[in-house]
Amino acid sequence: MIEFLLFALVAAGTGWLLRRKHRLRVAAGPPAGIPGMARRPPGEGRWRPGRVYADGGAARWEPGRGPAVPLAGTREGSVRTPSVREGLAINPGSRIVACTATDGGPDLELAVMPQDLPELLTAVPPAADGGTPETA
Repeated sequence: MIEFLLFALVAAGTGWLLRRKHRLRVAAGPPAGIPGMARRPPGEGRWRPGRVYADGGAARWEPGRGPAVPLAGTREGSVRTPSVREGLAINPGSRIVACTATDGGPDLELAVMPQDLPELLTAVPPAADGGTPETA
C-alpha cells in the first residue's frame, strides 16, 4: 500500500513540474530566429542545426555549437527541394536555399521548412539575376 502512495506522490510531483515548465515556455513566447540547418561547403559538407537571425540589419547563421557565420555578403541563389539522399539527413519536406558569397565569405546552403522560407528570403537578399525561387 505504501508503494501506491509513493507512486501517486511521484506522479503528482512529475505532473506539477512538467506543467510548470510548459507554462514558463508559453510565457516566454517563441524563440527568436529562423530554425534550420546549414551546410558548408554546398553539396559536400555536413548538415548542422542552428538558427538564422536577421536582427540589426545583418543576417547571421548561428549553429548549435561554434561561432556565428555572418551572411552580410551572401546572396540567395536558388531554392530547391532536397534530394532523396539529403532527405535522410534533413527533413524531406524542407526547402534548400543556396547562398553564394559576394565578398569572399563562405558559400553555404540553408535548409528551412516551407513556412519559414519567406522570412529567410527577406533576410538574405536575392542574387543579381533574381534567383530562381520555387513556388511550391
